[in-house]
Amino acid sequence: MTKSDALHELSTLLGQRLSTSKFELEAHGRSESYFPLTLPDGVAFPTSTEEVSEIVRICARHGLPVIGWGAGTSLEGHALAHQGGVVVDFRNMAAILDVHAEDMTVTVQPGITREALNEELRATGLFFPVDPGANATLGGMASTRASGTTAVRYGTMRDNVMALEVVLADGRVIRTGSHARKSAAGFDLTALMIGAEGTLGLITELTLKLQGQPESVGAAVCAFDSISDAVETVIETIQFGLPMARIEFIDADTAAAVNAYSGSKLPECPHLLVEFHGSETALAEQAEVFGGILAEHGGKGFDWATAPEDRKALWHARHHAYWAILNSRPGCRAVVTDMCVPISRLAQAVEATRADIAASGIKGPILGHVGDGNFHAILMIDDDNPAELQIAKDLADRMARRALSYGGTVTGEHGVGYGKLDYMALEHGGGWDVMASIKQALDPQNIMNPGKVVRVAG
Repeated sequence: MTKSDALHELSTLLGQRLSTSKFELEAHGRSESYFPLTLPDGVAFPTSTEEVSEIVRICARHGLPVIGWGAGTSLEGHALAHQGGVVVDFRNMAAILDVHAEDMTVTVQPGITREALNEELRATGLFFPVDPGANATLGGMASTRASGTTAVRYGTMRDNVMALEVVLADGRVIRTGSHARKSAAGFDLTALMIGAEGTLGLITELTLKLQGQPESVGAAVCAFDSISDAVETVIETIQFGLPMARIEFIDADTAAAVNAYSGSKLPECPHLLVEFHGSETALAEQAEVFGGILAEHGGKGFDWATAPEDRKALWHARHHAYWAILNSRPGCRAVVTDMCVPISRLAQAVEATRADIAASGIKGPILGHVGDGNFHAILMIDDDNPAELQIAKDLADRMARRALSYGGTVTGEHGVGYGKLDYMALEHGGGWDVMASIKQALDPQNIMNPGKVVRVAG
């Protein structure tokens, strides 16, 4: 049995929904980060769980790797077929299957994006709160345990997925979790699959928690003379117990890039971007308290906005900061890395990272979800300059090791893929061996997204 035999069987099953065209292979061989083009052997476009199950069974018989694909926005090479194989693209499985408004839950297929889901939910008065910035698919967000700008209030995907349907490495279909808000029945297989990055199975259905759309929303942007002043404001705000919906940080370089790209007029210094959800009375009280905290730490230009168009413009600039930063150096690529530390070490971590980047000779704006200690560095490099790539990798390495030395993690939300594989033993010790044992038990052939998250023998 050979790879061509497997592709022939898949073609018989899927017809034109199995592609080996150069266009599709290249489209599914690229990453938003610095990883090189990595072509899969084929791209499958299933329309049902049954087809996904059969795809996996065929690949298992032939020992062909299987890699899930959502929107392709991951940053650590998660969805690249660097050992060959078939990419399973879920674009044709993007339906809302059931809305349980009374229970505040929704069941969806994995290919639907968070923006499309929330557009459909508008009439119900409910919304799905996890916002990683990119318009990612819900299956991909669960697979990478995504979080984002709203995690400080609503939590990450780990907190918002109640149940899953998963196709395992031998083609079996299992269901994990339920519509109940809690359970004490056995191992938490839902949590096991969230963040497994497709190494244990392919998610084909998700049941998600929803939230009520807030009565009122207020947002603000404020400037600071120093990074430490901004971060200390965050720490005091969290310790005070203010129910922030978002609290984002951008440094001076990011502010400059956003101004050039979006036509904003931000002072070129560190900023916090914040958002509150609640009643009009609650928002007014929260704005007053937050304004007082700002004043104590030298915050300036506290510009409060409740009009939807003003808030949209504010968050549009933040969500497009990555593209603004890339645009500030035309033709560059980015090594994008993140770390997450205890809130008490956040100012120290950001300042040390900023100084390290400044001494490196390359540009690397910093931004992040500082309300939960998570921030990102976008290290810009000339794609044709190997020396700059190495500088960026060295910076990312020092960031990861610094996070661990501060009692944090090498990735708060980007995930492991194979870009951060080398740090797993440092972070988890013997726990990483346990992960490998779970992988071998569920995927003895090592066909499910091999080479990501864990290393297994053979």
